[in-house]
Amino acid sequence: MKAVRIHEFGGPEVLKTEEVPEPTLGPGDVLIQMEASGVNYADVMMRIGMYPIEGLPITPGFEMAGRVVKAGNAVTDFKPGDRVVAMLSVGGYAERAAAPAARVFSVPESLSAVQAAALPVNYLTALHMLRDLGRLAPGESVLIHAAASGVGTAAVQLARLFGARIFATASADDKLALARELGAHETINYTTQDFAEIVKAKTDGRGVDLILECVGGDVFDKSIQCLAPLGRLITYGVAGGVPATVVTPLLLFGNLSVIGFHLGRYYQRPSREGLQEILRLVAAGRIRPIISATFPLREVAKAHDHLSERKTRGKVLLLP
Repeated sequence: MKAVRIHEFGGPEVLKTEEVPEPTLGPGDVLIQMEASGVNYADVMMRIGMYPIEGLPITPGFEMAGRVVKAGNAVTDFKPGDRVVAMLSVGGYAERAAAPAARVFSVPESLSAVQAAALPVNYLTALHMLRDLGRLAPGESVLIHAAASGVGTAAVQLARLFGARIFATASADDKLALARELGAHETINYTTQDFAEIVKAKTDGRGVDLILECVGGDVFDKSIQCLAPLGRLITYGVAGGVPATVVTPLLLFGNLSVIGFHLGRYYQRPSREGLQEILRLVAAGRIRPIISATFPLREVAKAHDHLSERKTRGKVLLLP
């Protein structure tokens, strides 16, 4: 079968499509024929050597939708032909991948494979940051950076359901229009506007209760200044390439919290409730996956360029 492998860190050119053996199937595993696989910024970080991995070579990819090819002898919930979506540790950039049955979920007929593959990483990241770590309550305010990204579009929709006032930043007017369509109340073009000044002005100097921050560097520093008393900032990426440092007196005297979030580590023990909830919300029409672009597996380098050049308006996916 074909799979994308990384043998050395570097630019998109290090993504090599190769013939590899089919994954070994354990008794509790499910083998899936890929119909769509998600591409995430974490994959870009992995490619350039800024993501924790055990070693090279490696096949990136944290999520896949498709059909069950076969199941281990301890699996009772899935059979060949079933439509599923899976959370993976790695291996999604391939024609087939194996996943523990505990991380495999049935896909309703109303959902395409492309839509299903857009859900696990982005929507679980948004759900857990907003609700579990961020403790977002109805009537509170939230600042969502990169609101047109995969995580951003998920977070805006979920924050709307949770009854929050939503501030959204993005780099282009069409991205801000998408954020407003999804439920953002205040939108800020960070290339032409100072988001900290606008947040302060729109909240009468108070700031927001929660911030989802994925850039690092100056964006992190300015975001801290946007927090209201008892505010929480969740950092879940370093897309700008410059890690931030926390000035502790600012936290101390503002009673502020800075929380790190990494979905893979959060799910070291398999949990089914989060993605089951997301699938129910999609089936009920309360949220919807936003698809930015799809690329054939052999054009994976173009998919990474699409992400790195900030062209995304939703999710980027690979097709067979």
